[in-house]
Amino acid sequence: MGKILECREICKDYVQGRLVTPVLRNINFSMESGEYVAVMGPSGSGKSTLMNLIGCLDRPTSGEILLDGALLKDCTDDQLADIRLNKIGFVFQNFQLLADQTALQNVELPLIYAKVAGNERRKRAAEALERVGLGDRLRHKPNQLSGGQKQRVAIARAMVNHPELLLADEPTGALDSASGMQIMDLFRQLNQEGVTVLMITHDAHIAEQAGRMVLIRDGRLSEADGESAGKEAGHDGEK
Repeated sequence: MGKILECREICKDYVQGRLVTPVLRNINFSMESGEYVAVMGPSGSGKSTLMNLIGCLDRPTSGEILLDGALLKDCTDDQLADIRLNKIGFVFQNFQLLADQTALQNVELPLIYAKVAGNERRKRAAEALERVGLGDRLRHKPNQLSGGQKQRVAIARAMVNHPELLLADEPTGALDSASGMQIMDLFRQLNQEGVTVLMITHDAHIAEQAGRMVLIRDGRLSEADGESAGKEAGHDGEK
């Protein structure tokens, strides 16, 4: 299928006055189109920083990221905004829904930014909500939805522009275990339909739902096997 994502020697430092704090160190990582990968690590390991770089929300201190063939360091801020809008779908732990908007209106938002006409916009948003099992909740506002339903709305919003890559940052972190597993079932279904999924999590049980797992600790990335994943889960449980 070909690589959708490639990170080459990625480093990220945060500078405060004379203090330089390295967060990511020489990250090398790639994903094939159609893969489902989990990045697992404890709080403070650098996983959210990596997600922000891949999602074009920040730039690395050094190294290169290629997304669907585009070298991100050569892109202007406007070009990165276009990539975020058209090639990446974001799912966040706390849903990031607008409280005064219905499920349908929340899902329409990326299409408004993409200047899609009103009728087509509403049609595509409704189809996206149908796809995640919320066809009967189009007019409901977030305070009328359960946590799992809110996350389904967020996933529909992420998918409505048919992105090349779905980025999920702790997508089950605000959910109970039953709702969390339902969301994992939905990600697995989307992946089986051809969606490329990159998820970050601190939870080994959630990470195991992906087709491939990588570990991040102290800003360094490594491929996971069953033993190393178990150790990582144990370390995280101690914190």
